Amino acid sequence: MSELPQYVYVEVADQVEADIRSGRLPVGARLPNEREMGAQYGVAPGTARRAVAELRDRGLVATLPNKGTFVITAPQE
Repeated sequence: MSELPQYVYVEVADQVEADIRSGRLPVGARLPNEREMGAQYGVAPGTARRAVAELRDRGLVATLPNKGTFVITAPQE
């Protein structure tokens, strides 16, 4: 069974969501900045930026200007 192709930023967002779901990134945890996240996941900073936007759209994180991006809720199963 093969997976449908998807954008890399969605794959990164899915990986971060899995870390949130597993508790590795608890509520209140700060995500790495775009450059650090890009290095961590092997993607460009712009891709990391889109992944963070996707996580915001999913309601999992919030970004505070000059402070960072933080986990605000764990997804419901």
